Amino acid sequence: MKKQGIQTYYFIGIGGVGMSALARLCKRQGHEVFGYDKTPSSVTKDLEQEGILITYDGSMEALPKEVLGADIEVVYTAAISEDHPQLMYYASKGNRIRKRAVFLADSIQNSKVLAVAGTHGKTTTSAILTHIFSVTKQSFSSFMGGFLNGNDSNLIGEGDEFMIVEADEYDRSFLKLHPSIGSITSMDADHLDIYETAEAFEAAFVQFSQQIEHNLIHAYGLPLMGLTFGIDVEADYKAFNIHYRNMGYSFDLNTPKGLFKEITFNQIGKHNITNAVCAIAMADQAGIPMESTLKALETFPGVYRRMNVFEWKNALVIDDYAHHPTEIRKVFETLKECFSGQKNCVIFQPHLFSRTQDFLDGFLRVLAAFDEVILLDIYPAREEPIPGISSRKILEHLKHSNKKLIEKKEIKEVMESSEATVFAFLGAGDIGVEVQSLKNQFVIK
Repeated sequence: MKKQGIQTYYFIGIGGVGMSALARLCKRQGHEVFGYDKTPSSVTKDLEQEGILITYDGSMEALPKEVLGADIEVVYTAAISEDHPQLMYYASKGNRIRKRAVFLADSIQNSKVLAVAGTHGKTTTSAILTHIFSVTKQSFSSFMGGFLNGNDSNLIGEGDEFMIVEADEYDRSFLKLHPSIGSITSMDADHLDIYETAEAFEAAFVQFSQQIEHNLIHAYGLPLMGLTFGIDVEADYKAFNIHYRNMGYSFDLNTPKGLFKEITFNQIGKHNITNAVCAIAMADQAGIPMESTLKALETFPGVYRRMNVFEWKNALVIDDYAHHPTEIRKVFETLKECFSGQKNCVIFQPHLFSRTQDFLDGFLRVLAAFDEVILLDIYPAREEPIPGISSRKILEHLKHSNKKLIEKKEIKEVMESSEATVFAFLGAGDIGVEVQSLKNQFVIK
């Protein structure tokens, strides 16, 4: 007999970063939580250790007896197809079924919502904002699309006055949100398997901007109304006088409330200063004192697979989630700024056949800038192969004299034979696992 108010939830695709945070919230609230995922991962392992029973068999027969009742509420990720056997079972039984985006919106509707949207920078910006809210001891919870370094949970905080969320544009999920304060970091076309055209992609962001109830904060130059942020531009929140200092930066900041000088930020990559300024603006609009916000930047731990730097033998390894040409370009620019004069090598795992097809020319241009290019096979994620689209096609069209397509098991051998002293592991698939497999030889920089 369940206690009054206790609900049983079944999460289909529970290992996804957004799904796992919601599952943790339900568990924390005292509900009974179960789930399915295609394969075990570090995320599912942690969830199981927190007391959540997970099955890795997607058949109807694999459903635990505890989740067969008509009162079971089902949450599923957009990556799950409508013909998934378990999803079809619950639909036939009339259970309440909600997509992750709908369930998230329902879960946070009684709080002040701060939502970070944009093609690039969502996770880092929301992580910096989360750190600010944590250090300044706000009543909040944050549903992160990544993990702070040193923290295995992507649900941070235990309060409910504020909710920090990533507003994910995939499947138009962010259009379920009506945040109090929202930001848009960028509007570069992506997910054209969903949107089909860049114009439709941009139109969705415009619609999202119109759903923000109070304060819209956006990157300078975007065709939107609201407060702006940026670097060395005439934005409302403007970082300037930037100096690279020992794996981080100092900069001055002009805001609607005045000038703040010699701010310290302990991450590399000028794009991360942009992310930090966006988070600062959101915290300022939420009422957090600017002095406390800026002090918090000094202790930001960074985000897993976002410009993480390790020492490996006599070289450096950069591990980053970059999977779009624009993001890869930002990594390259960071290498040239922070490790100038050193020979670099990119080890890139393309993510999705559709993205590779849509942005092939962009990938060819940016990869050609590196000194050495190592390609892995495309990580398919939710997709079936597209005829003619492969990493070999990238290799064949790439204008570069030092390029290879290899299997994962060859990574270490290739690194040892390379003349590069800086290696960038890039991609949104499982290339991070390869970094972890080498990690016992790394020293955190």
